Amino acid sequence: MYGMNPRPLTAKDLEALRHIRNRVVHGGEPPSVRGLQVLLGYQSPRSAAQILLRLAEHGFIRRRPDGRLQLLRDLPGAPGHARTVEVPLVGNVPCGAPLLAEQNVEALIPVSTRLARPPHRYFLLRAQGNSMDRAGIHDGDLLLVRQQPTAEPGDSVVALIDDEATVKRFHRTAGAIVLEPRSSDPTHQPFILDSEFQIQGVVLTTIPRSETVP
Repeated sequence: MYGMNPRPLTAKDLEALRHIRNRVVHGGEPPSVRGLQVLLGYQSPRSAAQILLRLAEHGFIRRRPDGRLQLLRDLPGAPGHARTVEVPLVGNVPCGAPLLAEQNVEALIPVSTRLARPPHRYFLLRAQGNSMDRAGIHDGDLLLVRQQPTAEPGDSVVALIDDEATVKRFHRTAGAIVLEPRSSDPTHQPFILDSEFQIQGVVLTTIPRSETVP
């Protein structure tokens, strides 16, 4: 796939990887070659392109089918020695696209097995808006979600409604299912549904945006 002995990463390569990681995790959009050129202070985009090639040779990034960068591994030498599993980070999910389709996976993030416990499957979702701010979920936070099709009353769930993902508090009544926002903004209203909707998973923990900066 790549060369057997890729050139060792330099300090500039690792700086580029940090920029890519921050842009992917916090904004969902990796920098372009020219954007990386500016961030690294290069005069030519060729130097930035060569760095991207080295990072790909080392297995840190690759090009997705749509041409954008995908982060495959986190920064080397990250603190801590806990056992981890790689959990896909999905960003803004287009209407009609499967939540965990390859084109939606922006990065693979190592998560401690104390949180992401095998044999369950997990994904990370970036929160948008303030519909759950009273539940401690704020815009830009990362949510660790355990994949499962069911939930208990009071769980915060990721549900698909009209092919779009939403995070709400789950309740069940005698004749309906209620997905309730927990928001300081009164414009957010509950969804009242029958059984024709899909739960994608249950939110286990929230990682505030400020804590995901390396």
